[in-house]
Amino acid sequence: MGSLGSAIKIENVWKVFGNNSNEALDAIQNHGISKTEALEKYNSVIGVSDVSFDVKQGEIFCVMGLSGSGKSTLVRHINRLLEPTSGKILINDQDVMELDRENLQELRNKKIGMVFQNFALMPHRSVVDNIAMPLEIRGVSKNDRLDAANKILEIVELQGWGNKFAHELSGGMQQRVGLARALAADPEFLLMDEPFSALDPLIRRQLQTEFIKLSKQMKKTTVFITHDLDEAVRVGHRIAIMRDGKVIQIGTPEQIVVSPADDYVADFVKGISRLKVVQAKSIMQTIQEYQSKNSVLSDDLETVYEHDLLSKLIEVSKSKQKPLLVKDENKKPVGIITQSDLLKAVVEGGDGE
Repeated sequence: MGSLGSAIKIENVWKVFGNNSNEALDAIQNHGISKTEALEKYNSVIGVSDVSFDVKQGEIFCVMGLSGSGKSTLVRHINRLLEPTSGKILINDQDVMELDRENLQELRNKKIGMVFQNFALMPHRSVVDNIAMPLEIRGVSKNDRLDAANKILEIVELQGWGNKFAHELSGGMQQRVGLARALAADPEFLLMDEPFSALDPLIRRQLQTEFIKLSKQMKKTTVFITHDLDEAVRVGHRIAIMRDGKVIQIGTPEQIVVSPADDYVADFVKGISRLKVVQAKSIMQTIQEYQSKNSVLSDDLETVYEHDLLSKLIEVSKSKQKPLLVKDENKKPVGIITQSDLLKAVVEGGDGE
């Protein structure tokens, strides 16, 4: 993910709800008053508390937290559905707060697609008309928008469903249509607020898998909101964990599971298996290191790749009781994993670096 710059930057964003929000924020920042005092003295509620992070181009950045943590409030600042009490939101280095009405409208209509938990489809419009709606709002001609909608139908594997009515579809199908509608205008960014949480677990997992595949194809910069850490670990390149309006930790799924920042995060990650998050590059030793202890490097070693997960490494190593040769994306050998490295990773989870 690292080669491209920040597409979205959130800098010291505060959101305080209430008529006295500025006075309340001043008291919070300068006099350290608590949430309770802000409510009692200023009749103000702190929604987001001094949050900063950046999202890289093409990255899926998950914001994970329980109900009331501020995650949905935060995401609504990105396209200015909510305005921060203080702080900056930059999209491609453009300060969103400086946009006039026309440019803000353009940002919302052309650059950002949104997918919500409730599918918000027009029940008595056909699937293809629902998908084409953002283009209709933009004044695209009927033929062009139906062409675009039919192409997207194929991408989300809904071929043959275009003429059905939205209310005839199952929940999983409706959410596919919701995603297709967000993609129809070919936005640069996707904001997804708990998109799969209303679906039953099997359908949710299936849609997560489809979304991961789709993301690799379309490379949309995505902010993905969820209350489910399993989902964040599956879907996200990086995860920000929120509690009480604050971001407690930001890291890759592996960093969060292996090195939780505090007891709150540790409690969350207890149920997540290290097999699903620890990568080859975290537990391998360098080839030089291995050779200094074992001198000869056999030429019939099984090959794995640096981003392969521990579960796969164990599977591959079962067939041969030999070390694994780790290669990078360019197929260049970069390390070795021995049986003892694997065992240590299972027991200790690697070092998380």
